[in-house]
Amino acid sequence: MTADNHTDASARKLQWHKAAELDEFDDGQVRSCPAGLKTVALTKLNGAYGAIDNRCPHQGGPLGQGTLENDKIRCPWHGFDFDPFTGEAAGGPDFDVPTYPVQVRGDGVYVGTPPPAPAARTVSDVLAETMTNWGLDTVFGMVGHSNLGLAEAMRRAESAGKLRFFGIRHEGAAAFAAAAYGKLTGRPAACFGIAGPGSTNLLTGLYDAKADRAPVLALSGNVDSAVAGKGAFQDIDLLAAFADVAVYSEMVRAGSEHAELMTLALKHAILERGVAHLVVPDEVQIIEAADQRASGPEGRMPDLRISPPSAPLSAALQRIEASIRPVIIVGAGAKFDMADIVTLAERLRAPVLTTFKAKGQIPDEHPLACGALGRSGTPVASWMMNKADLLIVFGASFSNHTGISPYKPVVQVDSDPLALGRFAPVAVPVLGDVGVTVSALLGRLRTHPALVDQRPEVAERWAVWRSEKSLRAQRNPAGRIAPATVFAELGRLVPADAVLTVDVGNHAYSFGRYFETKDRQSVLMSGYLGSIGFGFPAAMGAWAAAPDRPVVAVTGDGGFGQYLADFTTAVKYDMNITHVLLNNGELGKISQEQRSSEYAVWQTSLRNPDFAAFARDCGGYGRQVSDAAELNAAVSAALDYPGPALVEILVDPSSN
Repeated sequence: MTADNHTDASARKLQWHKAAELDEFDDGQVRSCPAGLKTVALTKLNGAYGAIDNRCPHQGGPLGQGTLENDKIRCPWHGFDFDPFTGEAAGGPDFDVPTYPVQVRGDGVYVGTPPPAPAARTVSDVLAETMTNWGLDTVFGMVGHSNLGLAEAMRRAESAGKLRFFGIRHEGAAAFAAAAYGKLTGRPAACFGIAGPGSTNLLTGLYDAKADRAPVLALSGNVDSAVAGKGAFQDIDLLAAFADVAVYSEMVRAGSEHAELMTLALKHAILERGVAHLVVPDEVQIIEAADQRASGPEGRMPDLRISPPSAPLSAALQRIEASIRPVIIVGAGAKFDMADIVTLAERLRAPVLTTFKAKGQIPDEHPLACGALGRSGTPVASWMMNKADLLIVFGASFSNHTGISPYKPVVQVDSDPLALGRFAPVAVPVLGDVGVTVSALLGRLRTHPALVDQRPEVAERWAVWRSEKSLRAQRNPAGRIAPATVFAELGRLVPADAVLTVDVGNHAYSFGRYFETKDRQSVLMSGYLGSIGFGFPAAMGAWAAAPDRPVVAVTGDGGFGQYLADFTTAVKYDMNITHVLLNNGELGKISQEQRSSEYAVWQTSLRNPDFAAFARDCGGYGRQVSDAAELNAAVSAALDYPGPALVEILVDPSSN
């Protein structure tokens, strides 16, 4: 149809969109062309243009990707034929498709479409509104064919300023980012995938959240309910797949109380510090829900700061008051109560040791700080623990990697009753909120008359260890840099309020031993799952949670190789992340384990790209360093770069 056919009043009410250039179509050609929010099948045939709806009414096949045969458009999926000008279907009027007027103008071919109808409020909108009412404003995910209704609701929420959506390159990165967000803030972010592989790709990052008790909301699109369970494309039982990882996992159905399901999901995630999961079938996402009310947290959440019972509190006080060399050990469960714990330590003049996952919760520059305990820890921490006559443990799970001594009397404080005495009996298990319990201890504490001031001994042990670290930092083979050198330099340069995300591997052990935290630095890691690949996606989550703080990712080449495509995500959203990549050309930790087990070193070597060049190709800053003399300038430039920056450091694989 041509311009002459569309000059009446109804045509003037249409919205006209340029769909093609004048010379873009050959005669006898059909193509899919955007026309505002619609897509049309635009055809040029015998010198005339026609536009019909692009969607075949059979199963939604894209008619513009079909062929012209006998002057009809043939659907590329199932062979249905349609008239390119009238939309009439060979199969009968029940299959006819809408038509749209066309105007050939001086600058192109235009298609007229009716103004979009006001968007109907859907089940997805109810879910998104409830989510943002609860304060969840950050989603990492990938938009796909079975979550488009949910994605549209999130787009509307983002347009209203209530939500931020970060489109990632792999759903595993989305889950790690959401887990890191939860670890840093104690609040949930969401990760988002489609049916089948899009959701199963979330699982590793979600298991990290489960293991480290981080609140996360996982949202899965799903196939239509009508074909679920029939072996349809990407049809798997997502409730079964998520049964072990989630504290709450439910299907959202047409007749569900939709807002209530989202509220229950978020309530479980927050209160149980774990993964909550909702599955929303494709057709349910777009059901109109004009009259449904969104929900929120008002009247739904208890005060979790519970006081300890009086008897165990008194028993704890008796143990502490009888001690002359107490030591305090803190885990990640004490993250938000460190001010009172430090006050208690200063009253007791007691060293403070952290689990590796809690590294940085007390800065190493504090005169009572001893660094991390255990396999990734400092000899300062292990020395002071071995000299102690009482261990006061807050918010730690007694992992075998931490190595809390089973031969010392322990006062353990935790808000989780299952964490108390989990692996072996403790002298005094105290159930209570860590902060409330510490305040109660401070209010009644009397110290032993012979209490030892352990600060001079802590300082002495640090002097010995720093001297050893300095010697190790001088051993840099040609063309390589010792990890001790790297972390000494990072200790000097990383800002005092930075968030550091650490991957899994030899570099993590070196970080635990050599890097000294200061001031308000926070450290995030895949603590109990120990998943390689965590570091860089976690930095994206940390940046989303705290965009005003410097974010530094510390990874190895093995870990970054798993999610390196998401460097482009950081560039796309202009995330100010400094990535320090220690490249030793192998899975160094596994090589060491093979040697220690008297196995041959096998299949641990890596074929790496030039990571610094890769970062530049993605649009970020990239620099490779193999000389210790260049390290300061390279890291300083990366920290100053206003966006994603990567410093690739060639490190010595024989040292850590």
